[in-house]
Amino acid sequence: MLAELLAHPGVREECVLRSRFGFMAFHGGSLEEMTDVIAAGAAERSGASYYGVVQPDDLQWHIPSHMLSPKESVAMASFIDHVDIVITVHGYGRQSLFTSLLLGGTNRELADHLGPHLQRHLPAYDIRTDLESIPADLRGQHPDNPVNLPRCQGVQIELPPRVRGSSPLWWDWEGPGLTPHTQALITGLAEAALAWRL
Repeated sequence: MLAELLAHPGVREECVLRSRFGFMAFHGGSLEEMTDVIAAGAAERSGASYYGVVQPDDLQWHIPSHMLSPKESVAMASFIDHVDIVITVHGYGRQSLFTSLLLGGTNRELADHLGPHLQRHLPAYDIRTDLESIPADLRGQHPDNPVNLPRCQGVQIELPPRVRGSSPLWWDWEGPGLTPHTQALITGLAEAALAWRL
């Protein structure tokens, strides 16, 4: 399914190999808005590697994470082979969870490391590292999910619209640049990546 998506007009695949720490955003572009910008920004600021799939404005094609296989993309396969650990950046929206950042994935040590970094920069948000407090379908536990494919697996972070700058809170935001909450998020992600000992 990934190969079919990548062949669609306007879909862009991005891959930059730097350190063994990686950020991914394979639901980027118009699908889960700003996830690719956040992942790429955190990767650049921390010297980490980055992989993204960016959909154009006229497409919102959601393929479940566990069905996105590196066997269908040379770039994704090279990224997964290069990194030891990864943070995959996703967007979601759920009633009563508009200020909750959900840290799933199978590397719980990295989740516990990431949580305080994000909380320091986003004190008004609820940073959830306890899997039991995260909806089951957002926990990122499937073994075929790209977050769990690198040697040390990783963390799947689910971001509500507000922290991505795409909620009514920011309708009158004129910039410059990203919203303050999105900037703070990128700073927290980058700091956590830099502080992690591979």
